[in-house]
Amino acid sequence: MDRVIYNFDSLSQRQSAATVPLRRSIYRARRVPEPRIGIIYNPRSHRNKGQDLACAGADNAMVAQPRTRDEIAHALAGFAREGIDFLIINGGDGTVRDVLTMGQAVFADRWPAIAVLPKGKTNALNVDLGAPADWSLEAALKAYASGRRILRRPLAVSRVDEDDPAMLGFIFGAGAFTLGIEAGQEAHSLGFFNSLAVGATGAWGVLQALFGTNGNKWRRGTQMDLRYLPGGAPLPRSKYGDPARRSVMLASTLERMPMGIQLFGAPRSGLKVAVLDRPRRRLLAALPAIFMGWRPRWLAEAGFHQLDADAVAIDVAEPVILDGEAFPAGRYRIEQGPELTFISV
Repeated sequence: MDRVIYNFDSLSQRQSAATVPLRRSIYRARRVPEPRIGIIYNPRSHRNKGQDLACAGADNAMVAQPRTRDEIAHALAGFAREGIDFLIINGGDGTVRDVLTMGQAVFADRWPAIAVLPKGKTNALNVDLGAPADWSLEAALKAYASGRRILRRPLAVSRVDEDDPAMLGFIFGAGAFTLGIEAGQEAHSLGFFNSLAVGATGAWGVLQALFGTNGNKWRRGTQMDLRYLPGGAPLPRSKYGDPARRSVMLASTLERMPMGIQLFGAPRSGLKVAVLDRPRRRLLAALPAIFMGWRPRWLAEAGFHQLDADAVAIDVAEPVILDGEAFPAGRYRIEQGPELTFISV
């Protein structure tokens, strides 16, 4: 995450140039013998820096190297006009977020099959999909015909009471998670990437919360209101901590997390939410075992909640994170986006 707070303001303008009529029929990306291929290559992704795009076996593919969201929208519109069957995203989780977000207006509910080459710093989506960390373009092209097809629905995150289009991503967080992303940048600068970076930053946050004072930013929590949608009932909370504040809130539709962490409980589909009310030292000391699958009965009563929801609303006083990028404080609606077909080995 660059130390920048992004906003939704211009997304509707970026998407309007590529808008197509919304098709309401149910659609699944099908295999075709000779797929038309579109490749989005992010030259700024961590593992792409200083490297050329290897296109072995993809002589008939269209390749775009957009550097802005506006350029992504125009590239995808060109792919759609050519009727691509297979979209390959060469980049990290942030690149995936931007491509999916800008692709809404282009593909509506007729998305091509998608493969993601894990070229970013964490690549959480690819951990979930089970693709190799060194997955190549050539291997992804072969997987189109013979690989697994995995259905996933990204999160759709939108500002409440505003007309901005939803952002599509896979991990949304608030509270100490925002601090963790900032700490992650420090881990990256020290050479920690992928699951190792997740483990390093997670351990650092736990240590801060365990041994810090109540005034420590890792312990004081963030003012936020969490409610189920559409009914508006508040999410459960324990008796610990300020009722107006929570320590951490996370939401995702991923089924497997980096390092095998069971952050949301047992692996399952759908929108899942994890909330920590207050970082009590007894609870934090037990988190490693909990993340490996231990389910003590006292978990929710102690202030850690693992929940399922159709949709949730969050009103938060500090910036939030979607796939590694910060967005302003405010009121957000979080639900499931379109069903997408991902290719893996």
